[in-house]
Amino acid sequence: MAAVEQLADRRYAVAQPEASFRAPPQNIEVEQALLGAILVNNEAFDRVSDFLKPEHFSEELHRRIYEALSQFIRAGKVATPLTLKTYLGDADLGGVTTGQYVARLAAEATTIINAYDYGRMIYDLAVRRDLIVIGGEIVNAAYDAPIDATPQTQIEEAERKLYSIAETGRFDGGFQRFSDAITTALDMAAQAYQRDGHLSGLATGLVDLDNKMGGLQSSDLIVLAGRPGMGKTALATNIAFNVAKAYRSETQADGREKAIDGGVVGFFSLEMSAEQLATRIIAEQSGVASYKIRRGSINERDFQEITDAAREMNRIPLYIDQTGGISIAQLTARARRLKRQRGLDLLIVDYIQLLSGSKTKGDNRVQEVTEITTGLKALAKELNVPIVALSQLSRQVESRDDKRPQLSDLRESGSIEQDADVVMFVYREEYYLKMKEPREGTEEHIKWMNEMEAAHGRAEVIIGKQRHGPTGTVALAFEDEITRFSNLAETDNLPAQM
Repeated sequence: MAAVEQLADRRYAVAQPEASFRAPPQNIEVEQALLGAILVNNEAFDRVSDFLKPEHFSEELHRRIYEALSQFIRAGKVATPLTLKTYLGDADLGGVTTGQYVARLAAEATTIINAYDYGRMIYDLAVRRDLIVIGGEIVNAAYDAPIDATPQTQIEEAERKLYSIAETGRFDGGFQRFSDAITTALDMAAQAYQRDGHLSGLATGLVDLDNKMGGLQSSDLIVLAGRPGMGKTALATNIAFNVAKAYRSETQADGREKAIDGGVVGFFSLEMSAEQLATRIIAEQSGVASYKIRRGSINERDFQEITDAAREMNRIPLYIDQTGGISIAQLTARARRLKRQRGLDLLIVDYIQLLSGSKTKGDNRVQEVTEITTGLKALAKELNVPIVALSQLSRQVESRDDKRPQLSDLRESGSIEQDADVVMFVYREEYYLKMKEPREGTEEHIKWMNEMEAAHGRAEVIIGKQRHGPTGTVALAFEDEITRFSNLAETDNLPAQM
């Protein structure tokens, strides 16, 4: 093994005059031991191949050897010092040829038992070297930042690189025993039994919707769509407030807090400011119309209701990001940060069409939306939280007599419909009836008034797609003045009238 050690020593000797030089973390002997083990028994490759890549080796020659081993073994060929000899080229290794070096690796190998541990050590040291590089880049970028570059942009880029390292070569992937999956499913069922409402997912606070969906399921991408004026944002804020208000947690053995009911909510409001969103939620919870709050036309009782609602909102774990026009990469970085710093159990994005992708300007909007929805689904799985993403519908809804939306009405519907686990539409018949009022005193006007009376205060949530359950329609109550959705008191469920 002296040949590569001599190379390393020579590099170190050249750099030694610099007093500040520190050798990057590496372990040549472990790299040699792993390569030797694979050469002796190619089955050792299977123990490390799902996470260990050639670039994780610190020595260039070792990268070439591992790359050649990978290609041979994956092609179904036997990799030995003899078969590799002609594919590695030659190099000056202090009097030792490349072929002789590979033969020595195999000759000095002892066992493949520790192959996985060797591979993990090589990977960990590579991650440390990458962290050193990123740290240097952060320092250099801070010293030599362009005039138009903001510190926030640099922070987000650094976070992207750090998470890229964290997600590459993770050890928690691959196959697992089916019995382990069964245990996880039983734990989920036990937690559902202990929760209020006995739901496996987060309760929205809307009973009929929860019964239809079993709550908002972890790692699901839930698309909530509708035409303007239907109340998409209102329904999203209702759900966000209900989840955050129900939050109860317990401290785990490792000191972290875990939600046992409700959850911490992150809300990306790309259209409305945080103040507008807060005013809307205060109106929903206080029962005082938001236009009255903005105008200041309230009485003492209204003010007390508003104060009580604001005090309740101040207590709940609901976090709002009002930055407009952010990219899916920025949204991902900020969601990860919230999860790490505050915890996160539900993420809401208002709305998909206001996000931007990282595609070049030559790419069309459909490709960009595909990147966005794929990114949201990947984020939901990574953070293991439900993501409710709002979406606009195309204008073709308006051209039909029955204006109830369908999956085909989704704008750029291919990617949204494909990536979503659940697609829900908000529909209010009353909204369209208001615009079709006939002339007073006519028979049509009497019929219209009857239809308005039947539709007043009612909304529908149409579940057009659901991977884990049935589709169908859920009826909800809707208070237009304060934009609040609530459970509908059906006549059949009311107490008998005396």
